[in-house]
Amino acid sequence: MKDAEGRDALLIAGPTASGKSALAMAAAQATGGVVVNADSMQIYGGIRILTARPTPEEEAAVEHRLYGFVDPAIAFSTGDYVRAVKPVLAELRARGRLAVIVGGTGLYFKALTDGLVAMPEIPPAIMAEVVAMEAAGQSLHAWLTREDPDAAARLSPADRPRLQRAVSVKLATGRTLGDWQRDATVPLLSAGAWAGVILTPDRQRLYGRIDRRFLAMMDQGALDEARQMRQLALPANRGIMKAHGMPHLIRHLDGQMTLADAISLGQQDTRNYSRRQGVWARRFMTEWRQAGPELLS
Repeated sequence: MKDAEGRDALLIAGPTASGKSALAMAAAQATGGVVVNADSMQIYGGIRILTARPTPEEEAAVEHRLYGFVDPAIAFSTGDYVRAVKPVLAELRARGRLAVIVGGTGLYFKALTDGLVAMPEIPPAIMAEVVAMEAAGQSLHAWLTREDPDAAARLSPADRPRLQRAVSVKLATGRTLGDWQRDATVPLLSAGAWAGVILTPDRQRLYGRIDRRFLAMMDQGALDEARQMRQLALPANRGIMKAHGMPHLIRHLDGQMTLADAISLGQQDTRNYSRRQGVWARRFMTEWRQAGPELLS
């Protein structure tokens, strides 16, 4: 069913630990809708606790889609997410079910509502780094030959502007220019077909909730999840290895730090991430309806 305004998708965003999942559950129960994941960590299997994924009981009470369906060893891009969510949204429309799309990954929401652009924005600091590389005598074409051989094969060593662009994209995003161009898409949700709600809790109350939730995760078995991921010996830059607290817990398991320090750093990483989510929201979600601190009891 559509919502009261005739829209077939409700988008719920906000910083980590702000209560998004609970709100999505309530919205789905009230409308007969289906909760659809838009969190880049909760897509992975094997780390339900560390990613704060809904519990098995919650997933059984209300239909959930796109949770825990990706193997942790797979590098999963925003383009992959768009390809995965597209048939889900089409199916829910055909069934007349409201899609309650919830998560903390701003780029997923932007891809849904604006489409994926072929050219990501590059921070000025990255462009300055590329210029400094050239000034130091480093060949950008040689750098691309190592890091993005497809681009190096297409570009002339004399094509300075395009070389700079290709290098800056790889440095800024960790993905090649070709990856971005292949992932370019049109929006899956057209204007007027969706409504967006963003949770904006008081920062200090949110920080307290983040710290308490991390301790609760430890009690629930987060260290065991980290131990399982450690056994996979995945590269440190693989998406799943960036789950909040994961790098520090693995360092603890490797004997490189105390458990107390690993917990403290995991909490700090999560607080820092919540700030970055706020920056993203202020830049890209200005039209979304805001819901305030009363949602954090």
